Amino acid sequence: LKLIGLTGTNGKTTTTFLIKQILENTGKKVGLIGTVQNMVGNEVYPAHYTTPDPKELQSLFRKMADAGCEYCVMEVSSQALAQGRVEGIHFSVGAFTNLTQDHLDYHKTWENYFQAKKKLFYACDTAVTNIDDKYGLKIVEDCGCKVFTYAVDNMHADFAARNVHFASNGVRYELIGERIGRVNCPIPGRFSVYNSLCAASVASVLGIDFDDILTAIEKSKGVKGRVEVVPTPGTDYTVIIDYAHSPDGLENIITSLKEIAKGRVVTVFGCGGDRDKTKRPKMGKIAADLSDFCVVTSDNPRSEVPGEIIKDILVGMKDSKTPYQVVENRHEAIEWAMKHAQKDDIILLAGKGHETYQILPTGTIHFDEREVVNQVLEEINNK
Repeated sequence: LKLIGLTGTNGKTTTTFLIKQILENTGKKVGLIGTVQNMVGNEVYPAHYTTPDPKELQSLFRKMADAGCEYCVMEVSSQALAQGRVEGIHFSVGAFTNLTQDHLDYHKTWENYFQAKKKLFYACDTAVTNIDDKYGLKIVEDCGCKVFTYAVDNMHADFAARNVHFASNGVRYELIGERIGRVNCPIPGRFSVYNSLCAASVASVLGIDFDDILTAIEKSKGVKGRVEVVPTPGTDYTVIIDYAHSPDGLENIITSLKEIAKGRVVTVFGCGGDRDKTKRPKMGKIAADLSDFCVVTSDNPRSEVPGEIIKDILVGMKDSKTPYQVVENRHEAIEWAMKHAQKDDIILLAGKGHETYQILPTGTIHFDEREVVNQVLEEINNK
């Protein structure tokens, strides 16, 4: 079983799915391990953690090997690396997406976070790294593996994206690698250039035919909770769900939506409880600076009081002229945004993504934003 491991703050989930789809398009049988779900070929198994504990992980590898999988593509989280969950596992390819603020509640310092990520590259034959990120070369330094680079802005990368065009239905660019080809990725946003470029680079390193890579990316499907458009028939606005829950993730998704929005970008967001508190004002500032309107609400407050988390967020919004509304209950916040939507608005529901639950101080409840949107639509249409 050839293992492909991806680490980084953002982009891991979508990129692993893209790599799986590229490999499957050439007739390979592929397993997947990650945040949204685990897969053995087309069979789906629930995911409890981004990277499972060793017992579950080895059990999944066994299932993949028994099912005849040739590859396993997996997300490798910083916590998993720090805790030794992948100790002793060897990767054919390790890939790095980017490094921005996240999980400092666990790692405590930036250096600890970086060193945890770096561990992956001591355990792989080949590294594929994003050199537009300032940590892209540092993370593979002295690791002893063969290194390939990818970039959009750096002219010296082994795989580069040039002449990038953004549209509401995806991104297009010229991929310069072993040859030059045209990539049409049907997932919108600047980050989709990086995700598809990383996937194409990994596939090239694995020896997949260049034309097969381009064909597979063009046919690729999105991932649940990642720039996911929720059907809202009969309305003149769009609702998008995205997992963005870090400052950089929020900045990426709002910036990408601004590039394609005809009307306002209305961001509905909160921050998680019992997690890095320093993110809260930063995310408030980013949302206010980049959005046209914000609805500040609850995310997964866990053991914290939701109103106190919101106060921390609002500290970062106090100098902004962007109008905002505070609606603590997340269901009511989504309802408020939809009932106040204007023509051509994009309503971004940020932070929950694929999750179908909410962790409150009183316990965990079922909470699927797709269902909430449908309920609100029904209520509006029945009035």
